[in-house]
Amino acid sequence: MTKEEFEKIVEEGIEAVPKKFLEKLKNVDICIEDEPTPFQLKKLKAKKGSLIFGLYEGIPQTKRRYYAQVLPDKITIFKKSIEKIAKSEEEIKKRVKNTVWHEIAHHFGMSERQVRGAEKKRRN
Repeated sequence: MTKEEFEKIVEEGIEAVPKKFLEKLKNVDICIEDEPTPFQLKKLKAKKGSLIFGLYEGIPQTKRRYYAQVLPDKITIFKKSIEKIAKSEEEIKKRVKNTVWHEIAHHFGMSERQVRGAEKKRRN
């Protein structure tokens, strides 16, 4: 899949997030990389080659105090990781959508455990 095709899928994943949440995103950039950097892997305590679909880096809205003149938070969607596991374009779309939701939830202050619980409820 080309980078442009993948970018379109990520845009669709973002558009699938309810408007009430998108309107509340503050100072966050969503980008695409092929795979995590060694620094990101180290921060996650993950090994090189780990399949990480997305990563939120920043200060969650629930922890922002005296928050001004800072670089944007960053949500990164990892193209190669998703492509390695997905068997079709439809599965890529589904995984991207779920990853976007997951990382945006972290931006709003949800822990990994809370995000996983919300995902489970959303699937049912």
